[in-house]
Amino acid sequence: MPKIFSGSANPRLSLEVAKILKIPLSSAQVFRFDNSEVRVTIKEKVKGATCVVIQPTSNPTDTNLMELFFFADALRRNGAKEIIAMIPYFGYARQNREHLPGEAVSVNVVIRFLEAIGFDSVYTVNLHDEATEGIFSITFKNLNGFSILGSAVAGYLKNGKNTEKVAVVSPDQGGVERAQVFAENFFHTSNVDIVVIEKKRNLERAGQSKALALYGKVKGKTCIIVDDMITSGGTLVHAAEFCMKRGAKRVIACVVHHDFSENAKARLSKSPLEKIFMTNTIALRPDQKFKQLEEVSIALLLAEEIKNLL
Repeated sequence: MPKIFSGSANPRLSLEVAKILKIPLSSAQVFRFDNSEVRVTIKEKVKGATCVVIQPTSNPTDTNLMELFFFADALRRNGAKEIIAMIPYFGYARQNREHLPGEAVSVNVVIRFLEAIGFDSVYTVNLHDEATEGIFSITFKNLNGFSILGSAVAGYLKNGKNTEKVAVVSPDQGGVERAQVFAENFFHTSNVDIVVIEKKRNLERAGQSKALALYGKVKGKTCIIVDDMITSGGTLVHAAEFCMKRGAKRVIACVVHHDFSENAKARLSKSPLEKIFMTNTIALRPDQKFKQLEEVSIALLLAEEIKNLL
């Protein structure tokens, strides 16, 4: 069985994975100095071993990335045979193109660091743009968190197989394929209504967008808004409001990553959304919880992938 190490970004998720696999987490120390520098020390023998480091690179993104890099170097120096980065949430994934002249394509830089520092393979969950996979020169696998979220949504709806009364909604044009894949897996048929929200994003002001139009039929239906992540919550709330104005019976959301900004909780908790299903790729702080939010663990998804390494 591979040795599993946990970074400091989401230790609870790492513990869940280890418990499913019935093995203890391997010992390491992450120490932060007063000047913000971090030191990673491997506390057990790893020579000749396959080692998995579980570390989402969510906020604080740069801090968690540096910690992940140091794990790779420490494991390599101590003789690990193979080093695998399991990054449930992949930071900088949305900076995957030059949106404005003069910008860096930041996700490319992060990938080059991961390769250069010594990782043999990288796993993540619902990477923002699947095309980013082509940048990797090492083994890469993009896991699907909607497979677990879909079951939770179906259990909540109870009548979730009724395609006449349920519409799957993409909150922007870029997520249409994601919504289609979710719908086909959820209903086991391609004969499902897909609704699309036309959105205009403000490239000069991060996190701001405006819903302009809705294409599809939502009247009298339960709408399931499908997206890969929430930051400010603006896109999701605007989409929910649009659906309700067009006569939707109720609106729920199915989103993989909760990369919440400061005002996200207040915005989402006051929205028309009846329920928001999200995974635990990112550690949720107690002050970020609210009644509509239901967190679904992806520990089993990660554990199954680690089993496949045997």
